[in-house]
Amino acid sequence: MPLPLILGFPRIGLNRELKKNLVEPYWKGKISAAELLAAAKDLRARHWALMRDAGVPYVPVNDFSLYDQMLDMSCLLGAVPARYGWTGGTVDLDTYFAMARGRDNATAMEMTKWFDTNYHNIVPELTRDQAFSVSATKIFDEFAEAGENALPVLVGPVTYLSLAKSPDKDFDPVSLLDAVLPVYKEVLSRLKAAGATWVQMDEPCLVTDLTDVQRAAYKAAYAALADSGLQVFLTTYFGGLRDNLDLAFSLPVDCIHVDLVRAPGQFKDCLAKAKETGKGLSLGIVDGRNIWRNDLSASLAVVEEAVAALGDDKVCVAPSCSLLHSPVDLDAETKLDAEIKSWLAFAKQKVDEVVALSKPRAEIADLLAASDKAQESRKTSARIHNPDVQARLAAVTPSMKSRKSPFAARIKAQKAALKLPPFPTTTIGSFPQTKEIRKARADYKAGRIDRDAYEAAMKAEIRAVVDYQEEVGLDVLVHGEAERNDMVEYFGEQLSGFAFTQNGWVQSYGSRCVKPPIIFGDVDRPAPMTVDWAKYAQSCTDHVMKGMLTGPITMLQWSFVRNDQPRERTAMQIALAVRDEVADLEKAGIKVIQIDEAALREGLPLRKSDWQEYLAWAVEAFKLTACTVDDATQIHTHMCYSEFNDIIESIGAMDADVISIETSRSNMELLDAFVTYKYPNEIGPGVYDIHSPRVPPTEDMVVLLDKARDVLRDDQIWVNPDCGLKTRGWAEVKPALANMVAATKALREKAGTKSAAA
Repeated sequence: MPLPLILGFPRIGLNRELKKNLVEPYWKGKISAAELLAAAKDLRARHWALMRDAGVPYVPVNDFSLYDQMLDMSCLLGAVPARYGWTGGTVDLDTYFAMARGRDNATAMEMTKWFDTNYHNIVPELTRDQAFSVSATKIFDEFAEAGENALPVLVGPVTYLSLAKSPDKDFDPVSLLDAVLPVYKEVLSRLKAAGATWVQMDEPCLVTDLTDVQRAAYKAAYAALADSGLQVFLTTYFGGLRDNLDLAFSLPVDCIHVDLVRAPGQFKDCLAKAKETGKGLSLGIVDGRNIWRNDLSASLAVVEEAVAALGDDKVCVAPSCSLLHSPVDLDAETKLDAEIKSWLAFAKQKVDEVVALSKPRAEIADLLAASDKAQESRKTSARIHNPDVQARLAAVTPSMKSRKSPFAARIKAQKAALKLPPFPTTTIGSFPQTKEIRKARADYKAGRIDRDAYEAAMKAEIRAVVDYQEEVGLDVLVHGEAERNDMVEYFGEQLSGFAFTQNGWVQSYGSRCVKPPIIFGDVDRPAPMTVDWAKYAQSCTDHVMKGMLTGPITMLQWSFVRNDQPRERTAMQIALAVRDEVADLEKAGIKVIQIDEAALREGLPLRKSDWQEYLAWAVEAFKLTACTVDDATQIHTHMCYSEFNDIIESIGAMDADVISIETSRSNMELLDAFVTYKYPNEIGPGVYDIHSPRVPPTEDMVVLLDKARDVLRDDQIWVNPDCGLKTRGWAEVKPALANMVAATKALREKAGTKSAAA
């Protein structure tokens, strides 16, 4: 029988215990460090028991994290930036969370998307003279907790260094390989002494475009680790090995895991290489990133072919990647439509699928029959295909994806209509989701209050937010999004083709969890979604009110997307639905409309050769949403936590009048993309890191704005936070925005003085 393996399991718990019972109570001082660690231990034990009960022989350890696995790796290696005042020894919890979230005297470490997922990792910060040492006991403690037959999980050395950054821009952290390898060797030695026989080394960078330096680093790293005495299970995921196939199978490791969901076409080549080299082959054949039930018959045929070629002792069956990206348990969904539910599998069910695929056909005959039935149901269901949506999509013309006039003409009309001061201030959209807001929403959903009472409560919140923005001195206001649970879920609930879960939570970063919608069928907008709220907000003020929408690529990226048609087609269906909403907002008198595309960069394929195809349809989808308005209506978009350099021309091609971007955590480093590419439109570089509880002083924001002025023209610059304020509390938001407005006033005075002097 092939060996069933799980590369990692969701950390958050079925009821988001990680968030609600562990880290957030600890941050608020409601539980002690000892209570936090005890609760984490209990949560891990429950997950290991679930996997063992299902028949998984080796449970993963060290995949659990209180915040992020890359942050854990930095602590294990002793790579703590100097600003946190760490003096050596074991990294304590307060330092750990300061690295993730910042504190008064130290900004948080940079955060970015984990490859092309919606999970955010903490970016390692490494210097030329970086010293490494074993500085955490987490992996050893958890291995001891798990007992026998545990598989320790580490981020591999080349991936760790490749994803790191350095304050020295001309320094490549991969050159620190010789410095970090002794620490890896010590970790493996201690694991072996503790009784480990295998170690899982995650090296997803092997599915990306590698430099010669990285290729050499892989060879050197695994040659150095080959004498550890542990068998090495090398995992790759999120794509195919392609030109790195020979490199991967040349490494002195015992088994290689490949993603056959994202890259099914690599199976034959990987099988041949495994046979040639004598290595074990792990088949990542159950989708770790989506929620569709596995086609067991088709998957089992692949497993059987591998076993026939290699022998069952050389084959493992696994999810395509860690199940971190999947909700925990479909059984908890008691309200989900029965037919749609029959098409799905969450992490617990995926564990069962992996185990089933390690068994002979005769033992799983009933499971195969049920799987076949679900696959056929999904193919033939009338709920999936809407002829009207398909006909409308076929009728899209090129003119529908182009603004009426070029930006130079539009901006004149917009300035005349909006009458904004220099360096206009705004926010990205959401304001704090208070306990009162959440209670009103919960009461309405539970039927404890009626629609009129709910709307009255939301309108009171909107008026309060509008009044506050006028008071603090913002120029372009937002309604605060009190009525919205999530920037994707809110819209999906009002679109056809979407389904929703009660407990389908996945981790986005730290304690932040999201509940992605499920796009199961053709998408359409039955009725306006935001217009009444926007009209009410505008009625509360004479200031310009901004309408807030989520763009098609972000809805696509932050949903569990149907896998029975190209993603491009689904994106265009969403774009047409959002286009209708844009048109209705304009008709209602909303003069500024923001269409967030926070995930545009996130959707970029991992291989550069695939970029242009994706960017072409992603930009077209955005333009299809926006290019229905008149010149005087200003279109904004927002992107966060992205490296823009490689896609700056595509961002320009989107032709949004204003783009706001995350820049504060990177100290305006992300504006480097705009040095050589002279972006023609307007830009709001974020000056306030909303992912940290730290309130940035005015002086810090002035410094950031001065850096922006080194790259951008004064008439291009808007001033705004990095992202929405939903996750922050009013006690943090009010002083931060007051400081932002004060920084803007200082900038206006400085720019006026400079202009007068010139």
